[in-house]
Amino acid sequence: MPVFKLPKTCVFPEPDFSEPDGLLAYGGDLSVKRLLAAYSKGIFPWFSDNDPILWWSPDPRMVLYPKELKRHKSLRTLIRSNKFSVTFDTSFEAVIRKCAEVARTGQPDGTWITEEMIQAYLKLHQKGFAHSVETWYENQLVGGLYGVSIGGMFFGESMFHLMSNASKVALWHLVDLLLSWDFDLIDAQQETNHLRNMGGKLIGRKVFLHLLVQSTAKSSRIGNWSREVEGKTHVIER
Repeated sequence: MPVFKLPKTCVFPEPDFSEPDGLLAYGGDLSVKRLLAAYSKGIFPWFSDNDPILWWSPDPRMVLYPKELKRHKSLRTLIRSNKFSVTFDTSFEAVIRKCAEVARTGQPDGTWITEEMIQAYLKLHQKGFAHSVETWYENQLVGGLYGVSIGGMFFGESMFHLMSNASKVALWHLVDLLLSWDFDLIDAQQETNHLRNMGGKLIGRKVFLHLLVQSTAKSSRIGNWSREVEGKTHVIER
């Protein structure tokens, strides 16, 4: 199938037209309007500095159902120890830039989190659609993650850790929050051993898109989450 060139308007071809590797289209821009249109159709940007903007919809897709998070005994013990503190939406730019720095390890061509991407997601954050979870140790940012929230779906973009398990602690608290808000799914996009170890699984594109339609029909929690979750991060016993 051909890879589509996007027009100036914020429209996308159907994800089923993607190449076997998930590549669907190129071009367009990273405006808030286009990014929201893409995520709502199960499409996301992923490209390097020397590439045009590339748009993807892989099949299969790695996802994490919040209720299926694997709460390993060692991680549960770490959470209860209060070694780390966790916040939401207090240091979004720091988190995305740390994710970009960590992503360069072992990648001589550079990270896919380019400066253009950073600026685009900062705008999404300012509009209340992109969110971060920060893990702190002795007032230092040591781990975290960020993603996009639409309806009952959280589209995870990237995570990092500077101390062992710091990103897992961020994911634990994110899942607790999403469960309390009745979210349906965390989209992890690409398969990783890290997410599989935490309970992630691969599902087909058709299944994912069906869930996406149902989930994005819900009301979105737009705005800064720090004010909504202050003092609410805690261990959910299961």
